[in-house]
Amino acid sequence: MGDQKFCLIVGAGMAGLTAAEELLRSGWQVTILDKGRRPGGRMATRTVGETRFDHGAQFFTVRDHRFEQRVNAWLSAGWVKPWFEAEGHTRYCGVDGMNRIALELAKPFDVRLETTVQRTEASGNRWRIHTQAGETFEADALVMTPPIPQTLALLETCLLSSETRSVLEGLSYQPCFAVLATLTGPSAIPSPGCIQLPDGPVTFLADNTQKGISTGPTAVTIHASPEFTREFFHATHDDVAKRLIDAVLPWLGSTPREWQVHRWKFSLAIQTAPEPCLFSKSPAPVAFAGDALCGARIEGAFLSGLAAAGRLLQNFA
Repeated sequence: MGDQKFCLIVGAGMAGLTAAEELLRSGWQVTILDKGRRPGGRMATRTVGETRFDHGAQFFTVRDHRFEQRVNAWLSAGWVKPWFEAEGHTRYCGVDGMNRIALELAKPFDVRLETTVQRTEASGNRWRIHTQAGETFEADALVMTPPIPQTLALLETCLLSSETRSVLEGLSYQPCFAVLATLTGPSAIPSPGCIQLPDGPVTFLADNTQKGISTGPTAVTIHASPEFTREFFHATHDDVAKRLIDAVLPWLGSTPREWQVHRWKFSLAIQTAPEPCLFSKSPAPVAFAGDALCGARIEGAFLSGLAAAGRLLQNFA
């Protein structure tokens, strides 16, 4: 296996895990670096005692036949389940929360969690990655999947082409506060356990108990609007929670007893690239993937990771 190629993937979300799966299938060696405590990125689930909250992506839909094949395999494996139907598409979620999908997908790989990339450099058409903990990794190719502003910061000293850098700099995101609240009784959120609110400080409200991923006290996730999040981005978590809980009290139906706040700085991609991934041979082979390059959905991240792996395989064929 002297000609085996080695790829470093930064980010263990859907795009990174999908790219890893495709490269491994083609005989590559893959290591994934992620600064989080769990893989999944915005496919995030938080457990507090007996309660469980999806506090990032709430569900996903299927439109592309390639993603449909993969989701059917997840259904057969018992990782995901249908939640509800809307607008002609089934909304799927993880059986124990959205993070379950990422945990299962990550199992075959060398995933280095709580590993923060500090610096990247290209040397002799290969990549060298330095971490905050002082580790160094080398690879034939690199796949970058963090939010684009973070990716650009990590590649700041690398001589990317002006065209590639210009496309990446044109991508942007909306922020989002998530409040995770437990209630003293059932919520008043209608079946199937979620509601979208078109106006005001809250855009989405979900009952994780009705969703079937949580036991114990009723567990509600409140997602704030981008406008509210920007306005109160640096406010205290208590102030944010009080404002958002007050805004949805009629839907809660019971008294909130405890809450936590999570701040997503890069929540929803609002300016996406025309291609599912970007690829550059210089300064060394690198593919850029994520939902900002293929539509702001979990399916988009999957298709972007698929495309990134395809470009690398094509480059080294």
